[in-house]
Amino acid sequence: QVQLVESGGGLVQAGGSLRLTCAASRSIFSFITMGWYRQAPGKQRELVADITSGGYTNYADSVKGRFTVSRDNVKGTVYLQMNNLKPEDTAIYYCNYDYYWGRGTQVTVSS
Repeated sequence: QVQLVESGGGLVQAGGSLRLTCAASRSIFSFITMGWYRQAPGKQRELVADITSGGYTNYADSVKGRFTVSRDNVKGTVYLQMNNLKPEDTAIYYCNYDYYWGRGTQVTVSS
């Protein structure tokens, strides 16, 4: 059993930055891939970025060059640094590992 807890969301103006953190309930050394997803009102949940245990990363085209995903296997945390935020980034952001999901953290970007 794994619990994932997201934090770091909030309200920010367009062009601003936020750093999301996902804390796992145990070591994530063995977690091959961890990801960040988001879901905007009326839309399906979509992949934002993911990262393998070896540090390989993958990003949605809409966030490339603005978002950076990273992980600390010792601390059991995954981060999402979000820069140059846009109103269309407004969504609930979820942390994922396998079939485990966090409860999400709200990100709202005002224009």
